[in-house]
Amino acid sequence: MESLGVLLLRPLDTYLEQELDRRCRLLRLWDAPHDRRGEFLRAHALSIRAVVTGGGSGAGGDAELIDALPRLEIIVCYAVGFDHVDLTRCRERGVRVTNTPDVLTDDVADLAVGLAIDAPRRIPHADRYVRAGLWKANNGYYGLTNQFSGKRVGIIGLGRIGLAIAKRVEGFGCPRTRQQAYPNYTYLPTVVQLAAVSDGLVVACSPKEQSRGIVSREVIEALGPRGVLVNVGRGAHVDQPELVAALAEGRLGGAGLDVFEAESDVPQVLMALDNVVLAPHMGSGTRETRKAMADLVLANLEAHALSKPLLTPVV
Repeated sequence: MESLGVLLLRPLDTYLEQELDRRCRLLRLWDAPHDRRGEFLRAHALSIRAVVTGGGSGAGGDAELIDALPRLEIIVCYAVGFDHVDLTRCRERGVRVTNTPDVLTDDVADLAVGLAIDAPRRIPHADRYVRAGLWKANNGYYGLTNQFSGKRVGIIGLGRIGLAIAKRVEGFGCPRTRQQAYPNYTYLPTVVQLAAVSDGLVVACSPKEQSRGIVSREVIEALGPRGVLVNVGRGAHVDQPELVAALAEGRLGGAGLDVFEAESDVPQVLMALDNVVLAPHMGSGTRETRKAMADLVLANLEAHALSKPLLTPVV
């Protein structure tokens, strides 16, 4: 791959960056000042055949970038999500796209279940309570929380991650409920109906336009003041202003959030609430999984350079 010109859009992973630098002709977009990146792209456009990008908001891969690189052949996503990539423009240009599915499934599912337990048991709040000396000051009293085991958990989206979450919560004696039809799971035709019969609702659906705002005010109201919402999908899946208001007003019991509408801009109201567990989009953020994701990025680039079948093609 020594002759392959690769543009890395932003810092992602030290190991990945080192390996790209060792194996390819690596260009780092952030080497140029932000107001001169257009000039940087024009200067290197003819040497860039591949782009490596992350996931989430602001990751890059829009039509403007694609059109700025006339020799672009492939966009490799260091993420399972590729909603930031203009797939239509890629197809028109004949640009291939890959992502990193499967290797992050277990970590995201683990975090989803952790958030589903943390929120009703108020573990982060209890930690702060002890550290602040309040446990001792109140003569060993903390107060009661809500049980997770045996509660009914609804899952929006039963793909790789959703199914892994479902299998995990079964270990806690949770009845099996989901939105889409699948053997051995209860099917409900709408998210509102799903929320109405769930104690906890986990959002794990893929980032598609039809899933934007899928958790609406009506869904939140159906989940109710004892319900808990967990989101490990995308911030855009949830009507964030309605979620914030419902949590602040007690119309929703709690939430565990790993993703937000505009990352990393988390509403200040959420920061002050004790019934919310906040995480910095860290679902895949373990050393083991990030190494596996990086290796899959490298393997897809190598396959492309050698004209072999891509390992995880999207386009």
